[in-house]
Amino acid sequence: MPELPEVEIVRQSLLKNIKGKKINKVLVRNRNLRFKLETSFEKKLKNKFILNIKRFSKYLIIELANKSFCIVHLGMSGTIHILKNKRGNLPTNTSFYNSPNLPKNHNHVEFFFKNMKLVYNDPRRFGYFQFLNNSNSLKKKFKNFGPEPFDKKFNPNYLVNYFKKKDKNIKNFLLDQNFVSGIGNIYASEILYLSKINPSLSAKYLKKNQCINIVINSRKILKNAIKKGGSTIRDFKNTRGDQGNFQKEFKVYGRDKQNCKRFSCSGKINKITQSNRSTFLCEMCQK
Repeated sequence: MPELPEVEIVRQSLLKNIKGKKINKVLVRNRNLRFKLETSFEKKLKNKFILNIKRFSKYLIIELANKSFCIVHLGMSGTIHILKNKRGNLPTNTSFYNSPNLPKNHNHVEFFFKNMKLVYNDPRRFGYFQFLNNSNSLKKKFKNFGPEPFDKKFNPNYLVNYFKKKDKNIKNFLLDQNFVSGIGNIYASEILYLSKINPSLSAKYLKKNQCINIVINSRKILKNAIKKGGSTIRDFKNTRGDQGNFQKEFKVYGRDKQNCKRFSCSGKINKITQSNRSTFLCEMCQK
Protein backbone atom coordinates (compact mmCIF):
# COMPACT_ATOMS: atom_id res chain seq x y z
CA MET A 1 0.00 0.00 0.00
CA PRO A 2 1.37 3.45 -0.87
CA GLU A 3 2.32 5.52 2.15
CA LEU A 4 2.39 9.29 2.62
CA PRO A 5 5.42 9.97 0.35
CA GLU A 6 4.07 7.92 -2.56
CA VAL A 7 0.62 9.53 -2.36
CA GLU A 8 2.31 12.94 -2.22
CA ILE A 9 4.15 12.10 -5.47
CA VAL A 10 0.78 11.28 -7.08
CA ARG A 11 -0.65 14.57 -5.77
CA GLN A 12 2.21 16.56 -7.27
CA SER A 13 1.79 14.84 -10.63
CA LEU A 14 -1.97 15.44 -10.69
CA LEU A 15 -1.48 19.06 -9.63
CA LYS A 16 0.72 19.68 -12.67
CA ASN A 17 -1.60 17.91 -15.08
CA ILE A 18 -5.23 18.51 -14.11
CA LYS A 19 -5.44 21.57 -11.85
CA GLY A 20 -7.71 24.17 -13.43
CA LYS A 21 -9.11 21.73 -15.97
CA LYS A 22 -12.75 20.93 -16.59
CA ILE A 23 -13.98 17.35 -16.15
CA ASN A 24 -15.89 16.83 -19.40
CA LYS A 25 -17.05 13.33 -18.62
CA VAL A 26 -16.69 10.52 -16.07
CA LEU A 27 -16.95 6.89 -17.11
CA VAL A 28 -17.36 4.20 -14.44
CA ARG A 29 -16.64 0.71 -15.77
CA ASN A 30 -16.90 -1.04 -12.40
CA ARG A 31 -18.67 0.40 -9.35
CA ASN A 32 -17.64 -2.47 -7.09
CA LEU A 33 -14.57 -0.98 -5.50
CA ARG A 34 -13.90 -1.15 -1.74
CA PHE A 35 -17.08 0.91 -1.31
CA LYS A 36 -19.58 0.76 -4.16
CA LEU A 37 -19.64 3.93 -6.22
CA GLU A 38 -22.97 5.75 -6.04
CA THR A 39 -24.98 5.91 -9.27
CA SER A 40 -24.88 9.72 -9.23
CA PHE A 41 -21.06 9.86 -9.04
CA GLU A 42 -20.56 10.66 -12.74
CA LYS A 43 -23.23 13.37 -12.75
CA LYS A 44 -21.79 15.08 -9.65
CA LEU A 45 -18.37 15.45 -11.24
CA LYS A 46 -19.31 16.16 -14.85
CA ASN A 47 -18.52 19.73 -16.02
CA LYS A 48 -16.83 20.59 -12.70
CA PHE A 49 -13.54 22.52 -12.71
CA ILE A 50 -10.68 21.24 -10.56
CA LEU A 51 -9.58 24.00 -8.19
CA ASN A 52 -6.77 22.14 -6.41
CA ILE A 53 -5.29 18.73 -5.58
CA LYS A 54 -4.58 18.25 -1.88
CA ARG A 55 -3.55 15.34 0.30
CA PHE A 56 -4.17 14.25 3.85
CA SER A 57 -2.46 11.14 5.18
CA LYS A 58 -2.74 8.53 2.39
CA TYR A 59 -5.77 10.21 0.78
CA LEU A 60 -5.90 12.38 -2.32
CA ILE A 61 -8.38 15.26 -2.14
CA ILE A 62 -9.61 16.69 -5.43
CA GLU A 63 -11.07 20.11 -4.63
CA LEU A 64 -13.72 21.25 -7.10
CA ALA A 65 -14.56 24.85 -7.93
CA ASN A 66 -18.01 24.62 -6.33
CA LYS A 67 -16.30 23.74 -2.99
CA SER A 68 -17.19 20.07 -3.18
CA PHE A 69 -14.54 17.36 -2.98
CA CYS A 70 -13.67 13.98 -4.43
CA ILE A 71 -11.66 11.73 -2.12
CA VAL A 72 -9.42 9.07 -3.67
CA HIS A 73 -7.80 6.24 -1.73
CA LEU A 74 -5.52 3.93 -3.69
CA GLY A 75 -5.93 0.93 -1.39
CA MET A 76 -3.49 -1.93 -1.91
CA SER A 77 -3.08 -1.89 -5.69
CA GLY A 78 -4.72 1.25 -7.06
CA THR A 79 -2.80 3.37 -9.57
CA ILE A 80 -3.68 6.51 -11.48
CA HIS A 81 -2.64 6.90 -15.11
CA ILE A 82 -2.61 10.03 -17.25
CA LEU A 83 -3.02 9.54 -21.00
CA LYS A 84 -2.44 12.54 -23.23
CA ASN A 85 -3.60 12.62 -26.84
CA LYS A 86 -0.94 11.89 -29.48
CA ARG A 87 1.43 10.85 -26.75
CA GLY A 88 2.30 7.35 -27.93
CA ASN A 89 3.50 4.50 -25.72
CA LEU A 90 5.10 6.63 -22.98
CA PRO A 91 4.86 6.09 -19.20
CA THR A 92 1.41 6.98 -17.87
CA ASN A 93 1.66 5.99 -14.19
CA THR A 94 1.55 8.70 -11.53
CA SER A 95 1.88 6.18 -8.69
CA PHE A 96 4.78 4.21 -7.27
CA TYR A 97 4.39 0.62 -8.40
CA ASN A 98 3.00 -1.78 -11.00
CA SER A 99 3.32 -1.18 -14.74
CA PRO A 100 4.61 2.23 -15.87
CA ASN A 101 2.09 2.05 -18.73
CA LEU A 102 -1.67 1.73 -18.59
CA PRO A 103 -2.62 -1.95 -18.08
CA LYS A 104 -5.24 -3.51 -20.34
CA ASN A 105 -7.38 -4.86 -17.50
CA HIS A 106 -8.92 -3.46 -14.28
CA ASN A 107 -9.42 0.11 -15.52
CA HIS A 108 -12.45 0.94 -13.39
CA VAL A 109 -12.91 4.73 -13.53
CA GLU A 110 -11.99 7.29 -16.21
CA PHE A 111 -12.02 11.10 -16.08
CA PHE A 112 -12.07 12.83 -19.48
CA PHE A 113 -10.51 16.26 -20.01
CA LYS A 114 -9.75 18.21 -23.16
CA ASN A 115 -6.91 16.38 -24.94
CA MET A 116 -6.30 13.93 -22.08
CA LYS A 117 -7.87 11.48 -19.67
CA LEU A 118 -7.16 10.10 -16.20
CA VAL A 119 -7.65 6.37 -15.58
CA TYR A 120 -7.95 4.60 -12.22
CA ASN A 121 -6.65 1.02 -12.34
CA ASP A 122 -7.04 -1.34 -9.39
CA PRO A 123 -6.69 -5.16 -9.73
CA ARG A 124 -7.60 -5.87 -6.08
CA ARG A 125 -10.28 -3.15 -5.85
CA PHE A 126 -9.42 -2.10 -2.29
CA GLY A 127 -9.25 1.56 -3.28
CA TYR A 128 -12.26 3.84 -3.54
CA PHE A 129 -13.72 7.23 -4.52
CA GLN A 130 -15.99 9.32 -2.32
CA PHE A 131 -17.81 12.52 -3.25
CA LEU A 132 -18.24 15.07 -0.44
CA ASN A 133 -20.60 18.02 -0.80
CA ASN A 134 -18.77 20.58 1.32
CA SER A 135 -15.85 21.38 3.65
CA ASN A 136 -17.83 20.31 6.73
CA SER A 137 -18.18 16.83 5.26
CA LEU A 138 -14.44 16.84 4.57
CA LYS A 139 -13.64 17.74 8.19
CA LYS A 140 -15.98 15.04 9.43
CA LYS A 141 -14.25 12.50 7.16
CA PHE A 142 -10.90 12.99 8.90
CA LYS A 143 -11.98 14.04 12.40
CA ASN A 144 -10.73 10.82 14.05
CA PHE A 145 -7.35 10.81 12.32
CA GLY A 146 -4.19 11.74 14.17
CA PRO A 147 -1.96 14.60 13.00
CA GLU A 148 0.45 14.10 10.12
CA PRO A 149 4.15 13.84 11.02
CA PHE A 150 4.73 17.32 9.54
CA ASP A 151 1.98 18.86 11.70
CA LYS A 152 3.06 20.98 14.67
CA LYS A 153 0.64 18.97 16.78
CA PHE A 154 2.88 15.93 16.24
CA ASN A 155 5.46 16.89 18.85
CA PRO A 156 7.26 15.19 21.77
CA ASN A 157 4.68 16.32 24.34
CA TYR A 158 1.88 14.86 22.21
CA LEU A 159 3.73 11.53 22.12
CA VAL A 160 4.51 11.47 25.84
CA ASN A 161 0.91 12.20 26.82
CA TYR A 162 -0.54 9.82 24.24
CA PHE A 163 1.66 6.92 25.33
CA LYS A 164 0.90 7.12 29.06
CA LYS A 165 -0.12 3.68 30.36
CA LYS A 166 -0.32 2.31 26.79
CA ASP A 167 0.92 -1.28 26.46
CA LYS A 168 0.82 -1.43 22.64
CA ASN A 169 4.26 -1.55 21.03
CA ILE A 170 5.67 1.55 19.35
CA LYS A 171 5.76 0.01 15.84
CA ASN A 172 2.00 -0.59 15.91
CA PHE A 173 1.43 2.94 17.19
CA LEU A 174 3.28 4.35 14.17
CA LEU A 175 0.89 2.38 11.96
CA ASP A 176 -2.18 3.55 13.91
CA GLN A 177 -3.81 6.32 11.85
CA ASN A 178 -5.66 7.54 14.94
CA PHE A 179 -2.28 8.35 16.47
CA VAL A 180 -0.37 9.65 13.45
CA SER A 181 -1.57 9.85 9.85
CA GLY A 182 0.35 8.67 6.81
CA ILE A 183 3.08 6.37 8.15
CA GLY A 184 2.96 2.80 6.89
CA ASN A 185 4.96 -0.37 7.37
CA ILE A 186 8.05 0.53 5.34
CA TYR A 187 8.70 3.91 6.89
CA ALA A 188 7.83 2.79 10.45
CA SER A 189 10.75 0.32 10.37
CA GLU A 190 13.09 2.98 8.98
CA ILE A 191 12.02 5.59 11.56
CA LEU A 192 12.56 3.25 14.51
CA TYR A 193 15.95 2.14 13.18
CA LEU A 194 17.15 5.71 12.84
CA SER A 195 15.81 6.41 16.35
CA LYS A 196 17.56 3.30 17.80
CA ILE A 197 14.27 2.06 19.28
CA ASN A 198 13.16 -1.56 19.43
CA PRO A 199 9.85 -1.92 17.53
CA SER A 200 8.53 -4.29 20.23
CA LEU A 201 8.98 -1.79 23.07
CA SER A 202 5.73 -0.89 24.83
CA ALA A 203 4.99 2.77 24.17
CA LYS A 204 4.53 3.55 27.87
CA TYR A 205 8.25 2.87 28.45
CA LEU A 206 9.47 5.42 25.91
CA LYS A 207 11.50 8.28 27.36
CA LYS A 208 11.17 11.93 26.37
CA ASN A 209 14.39 11.91 24.32
CA GLN A 210 13.15 8.84 22.41
CA CYS A 211 9.90 10.65 21.62
CA ILE A 212 11.93 13.61 20.36
CA ASN A 213 13.88 11.29 18.07
CA ILE A 214 10.71 9.73 16.69
CA VAL A 215 9.30 13.16 15.78
CA ILE A 216 12.56 14.35 14.19
CA ASN A 217 13.25 11.15 12.29
CA SER A 218 9.66 10.74 11.07
CA ARG A 219 9.90 14.12 9.38
CA LYS A 220 13.42 13.52 8.15
CA ILE A 221 12.69 10.16 6.51
CA LEU A 222 9.35 11.13 4.97
CA LYS A 223 10.74 14.41 3.63
CA ASN A 224 13.69 12.57 2.10
CA ALA A 225 11.39 9.90 0.61
CA ILE A 226 9.28 12.60 -1.06
CA LYS A 227 12.43 14.26 -2.38
CA LYS A 228 13.60 10.92 -3.82
CA GLY A 229 10.26 10.27 -5.50
CA GLY A 230 8.97 7.66 -3.08
CA SER A 231 9.92 4.01 -2.81
CA THR A 232 9.72 1.77 -5.88
CA ILE A 233 9.04 -1.75 -4.68
CA ARG A 234 8.16 -3.16 -8.10
CA ASP A 235 8.62 -2.15 -11.72
CA PHE A 236 7.56 1.49 -11.85
CA LYS A 237 8.26 4.71 -13.68
CA ASN A 238 6.13 7.80 -13.26
CA THR A 239 4.75 9.88 -16.11
CA ARG A 240 8.19 11.46 -16.63
CA GLY A 241 9.77 8.00 -16.84
CA ASP A 242 11.47 8.37 -13.44
CA GLN A 243 11.66 5.70 -10.77
CA GLY A 244 11.22 6.36 -7.07
CA ASN A 245 14.68 6.06 -5.51
CA PHE A 246 14.17 6.01 -1.75
CA GLN A 247 14.30 2.20 -1.66
CA LYS A 248 18.03 2.55 -2.40
CA GLU A 249 18.38 4.23 1.00
CA PHE A 250 16.56 1.62 3.10
CA LYS A 251 18.62 0.89 6.21
CA VAL A 252 16.55 -2.05 7.43
CA TYR A 253 13.43 -2.69 5.35
CA GLY A 254 13.86 -5.81 3.20
CA ARG A 255 17.43 -6.36 4.45
CA ASP A 256 16.89 -9.52 6.54
CA LYS A 257 20.16 -11.20 7.60
CA GLN A 258 22.29 -8.41 6.06
CA ASN A 259 24.85 -6.35 7.99
CA CYS A 260 23.74 -3.19 9.76
CA LYS A 261 24.63 -0.05 7.80
CA ARG A 262 25.31 2.01 10.90
CA PHE A 263 28.97 2.95 11.32
CA SER A 264 30.83 0.85 13.93
CA CYS A 265 27.85 -1.53 14.40
CA SER A 266 28.53 -5.23 13.83
CA GLY A 267 24.87 -6.27 14.14
CA LYS A 268 22.66 -7.93 11.55
CA ILE A 269 19.16 -7.09 10.42
CA ASN A 270 16.40 -9.36 11.74
CA LYS A 271 12.94 -9.81 10.31
CA ILE A 272 10.12 -10.33 12.80
CA THR A 273 6.33 -10.36 12.50
CA GLN A 274 4.10 -7.90 14.35
CA SER A 275 0.34 -7.95 13.81
CA ASN A 276 0.83 -10.00 10.63
CA ARG A 277 3.24 -7.42 9.20
CA SER A 278 6.98 -7.72 8.60
CA THR A 279 9.21 -5.60 10.81
CA PHE A 280 12.96 -5.16 10.26
CA LEU A 281 15.42 -4.14 12.97
CA CYS A 282 19.09 -4.33 13.90
CA GLU A 283 19.74 -6.91 16.63
CA MET A 284 22.32 -4.63 18.27
CA CYS A 285 21.31 -1.01 17.54
CA GLN A 286 17.72 -1.51 18.60
CA LYS A 287 17.99 -3.66 21.72
